[in-house]
Amino acid sequence: MRIALLTYRGNMFCGGQGIYAAYLAREWKRAGHDVHVFAGPPLPELEGDIPLHVIPNDNVFGQEHPDFFDPRRPFSLLKPLSLWELGVSRFGVFPEMQTFGFRLLRRWRRFQERHRFDVVFDNQCLSWGLLGIRAMGVPVLSVIHHPLHIDREADFSIDPRLVKKIKRTLYFPLFMQQQVARRLDRIVTVSEASRTEIERYFGIPGSEIPVVYNGTDSQIFRPIPGVPKEADMLFVGRTEDRKKGIGTMLEALSMLPERVTLKIVDGRIPRDGLVPRLIHKYGLEGRVLIRDEMLSVEELVREYSTARVAIVPSFFEGFGFPASEAMSCGLAVIANAAGALPEVVGTDGKAGRLVPPRNAEAMAQAMKDVLSDPEHTAELGRNARARVETRFQWSAAAAELVNVFEDTLRAAHGRSRAA
Repeated sequence: MRIALLTYRGNMFCGGQGIYAAYLAREWKRAGHDVHVFAGPPLPELEGDIPLHVIPNDNVFGQEHPDFFDPRRPFSLLKPLSLWELGVSRFGVFPEMQTFGFRLLRRWRRFQERHRFDVVFDNQCLSWGLLGIRAMGVPVLSVIHHPLHIDREADFSIDPRLVKKIKRTLYFPLFMQQQVARRLDRIVTVSEASRTEIERYFGIPGSEIPVVYNGTDSQIFRPIPGVPKEADMLFVGRTEDRKKGIGTMLEALSMLPERVTLKIVDGRIPRDGLVPRLIHKYGLEGRVLIRDEMLSVEELVREYSTARVAIVPSFFEGFGFPASEAMSCGLAVIANAAGALPEVVGTDGKAGRLVPPRNAEAMAQAMKDVLSDPEHTAELGRNARARVETRFQWSAAAAELVNVFEDTLRAAHGRSRAA
């Protein structure tokens, strides 16, 4: 099968979308499919000879004058889409999803004439440009990891002021994604929890949305013997993401004896961000270790081995790579019973503990219980890794998605014959 995989931001350190694209491209290539990746900067690192087609932008969002001006390309910002990006970004709009799709659409006919793709698979860009690509005759599918409405609601819960609500509503391209998603050939998602939310926010019947779980590379994410333990517990993730629940986690830590420690791994912690403010609020200076530089995958794997337990306090996860990666590294997990985390960690208590969301007392008790029995904690970690090895592999995810592609192509051919 000839697959065009689209990801408006491709680097694996941009979050789950970069991980998703890189691993699926790898597995499709290994299975013998002809996969091409179309990505905007920062670009992905792809295995082997997978073709990468760069869809450039001027990356003006969030930059102040004169940083958005590149003297090496003095006329770059005079291009219509670049001017539009610069203008709307001054009002807090995040334009990359829209402009990625339009820039790809302008080039698509040439790409399609050369490569004859069977399907286009979009990594939750859901740009207007996808409708133009679909109109040219190639089926377009998209994965929705979770609706961006959930991110907006998480921001609202932190700061309910009207001006904040207006800014966050402008930032997220919710209307565009709602309209485009309903008009594509198929929507896929990564968990039952996300399927429920997609039906709620996008109005697409859940029965029409296949669930294909993400994988985790258990050969890379594995226990590293002999690594000294630097903290009792570990959090990995974007601490400024309001739905990650770090407030609950740090409040729970403050309820435990002072000897209990936590390490936070996040390469983008602002000096005046949530982490320093909450550490001060709960008096946790000296109990929270911070690793705030960008890490390679190998360094991240080692970080997982520096703790005994992983904490995933998110209010919602479409899947939850920090949970599955920690499990693959042999860590027991304490997680909120929210979003897809029960699907990843399991509800039988064999790989970790689930606690009610936004309940610091319950999380503190789970921390105390799991840390109090080192042998049981180690057993939970072994079970966690076994669960990843049997349930969450990228090769299986890639194969299931190909089945979805084939079903979609058969349906499209059936409609064309009927017409």
